[in-house]
Parts: sequence; C-alpha cells; structure tokens
Amino acid sequence: MPDTRITTPYAALLLRLGLGALFLGHGAVLKLGTYGLSGTMAYFGSIGYPPALGAVLAPAETLGGLALILGLGVRWVSLALVPLLIGATLQHTAHGWLFTAPGGGWEFPAF
Repeated sequence: MPDTRITTPYAALLLRLGLGALFLGHGAVLKLGTYGLSGTMAYFGSIGYPPALGAVLAPAETLGGLALILGLGVRWVSLALVPLLIGATLQHTAHGWLFTAPGGGWEFPAF
C-alpha cells in the first residue's frame, strides 16, 4: 500500500488541475468563446437570472480556473467558486440526476 504522506500531494494536484481545467474551459471556451459575453448574458436572462450575472460568472470561472491551475490562493478560490457550482446544480435539478438527460441533469455540476 502506498504511503499517503507521499501520494496525497499528487492527488490534490491532480484534483486542482482537473477542476481548474473544467472551470477554465467552461468560462473561457464555452461562455466567452462560443457564446460570447452577450450570448451568455442573454442565456442567464432567459432562465430567469439577472443578465449581469452572466457577465460576472464568465470571468469568475475563467480567472478561478486559471488560479487553480497556477496554484494561486487555491483554498480561497475554491471557496469562492462553491456558490457557482451550487447555482449550476440547482439549475439542473429539474432535469433529473443523469447529465445525459435532455437539458442535462445535476450529477455533473454536483460532482
């Protein structure tokens, strides 16, 4: 059995890089690159949220993802991103558990 004092930092690094990449991809590629800031804001308005929330969340996801990847303020950045994940999870609860369901379920945002 591996010594956890040796393997724990590598596990934390892998989780930090994976989550950082997901946030970076979701914020920069999807919200800013694919839909653009105006499209993201329009989507947030269409689901009942203030459109300005999209203008806040897209850069927050992008910058948060970069910070996680670079290892900058990991605990504070992670804590700051929790409300984003709670909001995404709540947005998907009506579609069921599996993310492959139409509209996407809540399993992936909760993870």
